[in-house]
Amino acid sequence: MAVFQNDTHLFTATESSIASTLFNSPPFQSFTVFILEVSSNPFKNIHSPAFLPIERTVPVDLVAADPEAETFKSSVANEDGDDNVTVAGFVLFVPSYTTFAGKPGFHVEDLLVRECYRRKGFGKMLLSAVAEQAVKMGFKRVEWSVLEWNVNAIKFYEEMGARVLTEWRVCRLTGDALEAYGDANY
Repeated sequence: MAVFQNDTHLFTATESSIASTLFNSPPFQSFTVFILEVSSNPFKNIHSPAFLPIERTVPVDLVAADPEAETFKSSVANEDGDDNVTVAGFVLFVPSYTTFAGKPGFHVEDLLVRECYRRKGFGKMLLSAVAEQAVKMGFKRVEWSVLEWNVNAIKFYEEMGARVLTEWRVCRLTGDALEAYGDANY
């Protein structure tokens, strides 16, 4: 994702930093990640106390040739004995709140479908799973940002029924600016 967004200079995440900050809270109360795993075999023994996995069967003609399948092999699914499960993408989202409606929502921070799995309906599947969870919980909306130059994503989101808000701008404090503002004595 950092390569795609031309932001590799900002990339500092490690497996341990993600594990220590992302997976220490219950789903839907803090960070939540839906992982898209694909396999040519039916999944076995799928269960989670916090969230029932969503299973979909995709026609074989949509299966992608994945040159990095070994790199993205799923270790969790492999515990069930299936060594043919690959992570194809994910969506990471957090709770948000709209004071106008007086209701919570979800903010999608990252949505990624690996290149060889794109244009097969998987991105829609991931966003639909977030929307489904929002509806189940009585949330008012799901929102996210998109880079203005990412015309394929904008078209995809609009085709899903999303309204791309051109009048809003994302504001972000990071790095030295964040440190300086955080250290200020007001």
